[in-house]
Amino acid sequence: MRFCIFSDVHGNLEALGAVLEDLAKRDSDATKVFLGDAVGYGPNPNECVARIRQEAHICLLGNHDQAAVSDIDISNFNPYAKHAIVWTRNSLTTETKEFLRDLPYRVDHERCTFVHSTPCQPERWHYLFTMHDAVTNFTCFRTQICFVGHSHQPLCIVQPVEGRPRVESGPVIKIEPDCRYIINDGSVGQPRDGDANAAYALFDTESGQVEIRRVRYDYSLTQQKMEEAGLHRYLIQRLQFGH
Repeated sequence: MRFCIFSDVHGNLEALGAVLEDLAKRDSDATKVFLGDAVGYGPNPNECVARIRQEAHICLLGNHDQAAVSDIDISNFNPYAKHAIVWTRNSLTTETKEFLRDLPYRVDHERCTFVHSTPCQPERWHYLFTMHDAVTNFTCFRTQICFVGHSHQPLCIVQPVEGRPRVESGPVIKIEPDCRYIINDGSVGQPRDGDANAAYALFDTESGQVEIRRVRYDYSLTQQKMEEAGLHRYLIQRLQFGH
């Protein structure tokens, strides 16, 4: 079985279109899994949700999705994210809101667990930054691999049968049968690892490989629409730097 895992689109229709076009050229039959945060930051929230809803076989809820369709406290959001969430709340259609409200926090699917933030308390929107975080979160899922988003930075943490977890780098990850993995697929619409290109992951269960793909897109079109929408200049500029 083959999976396409993508997340953190954040209303960036140009980046989403580029990722789906790249996937269609490489593996049109892959099961598409969206790990959440369809909206927030970007200028096309309704269009992105509609495209994700059409394309993805599995869809999860992200923290920006939840914030955009509910009255939860957003005091822990940075000022730029708060401004974007308020704008997004006022821009969403009723249909989009209803779809987002019904999404789950987590899905377990045979060899894989899918979640937006962390397998431990996914509804609390924790981040996975340290090895201590990783050790804790390996206890919260039973499958071999847990795919996560949320941080916008591609990452692979490997837990061998014996020994401490380690970080594995590189665009291609070989899944070893005696190891377990937490893999972050990066972000489609808001990369923050210094690479402005959209990111997503391909997982082939037969070959046992996960590939983190990077796809170029015309972020200037997204920037122009963000400016026309009155979104914050900082959010507009960061797209071209990937941070």
